[in-house]
Formats: sequence, structure tokens, C-alpha cells
Amino acid sequence: MATTGEERRAQLAEARVYLILTVCDDEGAWRSPLMEALRSGAVDVLQLRDVRADERRTYFLAGSLQILCHAFGVLFLLNDHPDLAAELDLDGAHVGQEDMPPSEARVLLGPDRLLGLSTHDAGEIEGALRMGVDYAGLGPCFPTDTKTLERTPGGGDLVASCRAAAGDLPVFPIGGITPANIATLVAAGARRAAVGAGILGAEDPAAAARALREALSAR
Repeated sequence: MATTGEERRAQLAEARVYLILTVCDDEGAWRSPLMEALRSGAVDVLQLRDVRADERRTYFLAGSLQILCHAFGVLFLLNDHPDLAAELDLDGAHVGQEDMPPSEARVLLGPDRLLGLSTHDAGEIEGALRMGVDYAGLGPCFPTDTKTLERTPGGGDLVASCRAAAGDLPVFPIGGITPANIATLVAAGARRAAVGAGILGAEDPAAAARALREALSAR
């Protein structure tokens, strides 16, 4: 498993399917779909988005998920909490525009862990490049029930409008992406995607993950 910054960034550059696991309770309804998705071999990155208020639970869950991800050769990142990501020696962390500034997150993470930033347009993509993040999430692309949207979904037009600004920065379109609509983003130039319910909420999570990867790898 990648352990240096160079190895992690090389693995990220080859990534296609970035899975987002949102945890809001302790029922563990997500465990079986997650295992199916990881066993498919189609997932490259997993991000834990733990919206529970108990940071101690986040700490222990992140530690156990990292072991699982590394067993499958999958990069594991934590949404927010770059301090915990560093303490647990995770592969990295992801921050939003309204969260901790990337410069502060980088200090906590150090140079060898990945740092991602949420973006919504070409201007924010350009800002991400200036701030030295390792990748960007770009959205929302389609309507989603996972979180309240403050911006109108941009679909393929959003992806196309940011291609020139991104340059070599890995960009993962996000927001309501499923195997049924991924072709729209691929036609606009997407080669990666960040997906939550489109995989974990599917009747067959493994098949959904494989279908997304096949579509993103078609060109």
C-alpha cells in the first residue's frame, strides 16, 4: 500500500472511482454495501464523511476503515478532521470551501498525505491549484438526497467548463452520480467521479461500482 507522498499521488492519479461513505448513525446499514463495493475491485478511493458529533467515534471508525481499505489497496481519506487524519496516519483528508483553509490543513497533514478541496466552478479550481491541493471535488453535478444543495446542479456543462482550468489536477465530479447518468459527464470530459448513494444505495453495489469504472475508463 502507498505510504509516501509520491506513491499516494501516483495512485491518486490513476484513480477513477472515489467512494464517499456518509455515516450518520450506528446501525451499520452501510457495512454490507461497502464490503460489496470494495470486493468489486472497482473502487480506488474511500472517503469517510462522519456527520456524528462524537469525534471519538469518528477516530475509532476511521482507524478500522483504514485497515480495511489498505487490505483492498484503496486510498482512505477523512472528510474534515485533518488533525485526526495525521494522528491516525491516514492517506489524507478532504476539506470544503467553508472548512479549515487548505494551508492550515496542509500544515497538519504534512507533505506526504493527500489533501482534497471541494470546488464548484473554474475559479475555485484555479484557486485549488494555487493552494497546492492534490485533487478537487467538483459539483454538484446532479440532484442528490445525500446533502442539501446550495447551488444548482451543473451536469456535464459544469465539467466541460472546468477542464481547461484544471490542467493536470485530478478532478472528481460529485453530486447525484449513478451508472445511469455517468455517460453525460464522460461525454463532457470526466475521467473520474466521486459517488456515494449511486454505489452504496444501489441494489447491487459491486455492479454499480464496476459500471461506473467501465464508463470512466472507456476513453
